[in-house]
Amino acid sequence: MSFDVIDKKLLSFLQTDCKQTNKELSNKLNLSVTAVYERIKKLENQGVISKYVALVKKEKVEKSFVAFCHIKLIQHTQDYVVKFEKEVANLEEVMECYHISGDYDYLLKVIVEDMEAFREFMVNKLTTIHHIGSTHSMFVINEVKHGTAINI
Repeated sequence: MSFDVIDKKLLSFLQTDCKQTNKELSNKLNLSVTAVYERIKKLENQGVISKYVALVKKEKVEKSFVAFCHIKLIQHTQDYVVKFEKEVANLEEVMECYHISGDYDYLLKVIVEDMEAFREFMVNKLTTIHHIGSTHSMFVINEVKHGTAINI
């Protein structure tokens, strides 16, 4: 999908702050409010913009312990993959899950309150999922960069 310069700027502005009014965006883009509204609707209808969210500071909601977990399944059958993905998608502590290449099959980003909560998650939730052969966890010491905006 190709975007003109205005679409690229509009997407950049929305990714920075989606609560800007169409009037504010129209001033920044030198367009009418109607033109901005129509461009946003077009981007939404084409699935370029999938939703609008509020980004919450982990520390403010006592969920500042971040871990990355590598998961290896015991077998790579379609049945095991489908079941694992369905079960892990229902774990509220798992913020992101990626099926990856390499030595492990999945990479999970887990956010919890502290080390004790992470252990509880591992023992009572994650490792109870069938078909997991092994796990390997790493903990975040310091978040150097965290972004949500995609450069277009």
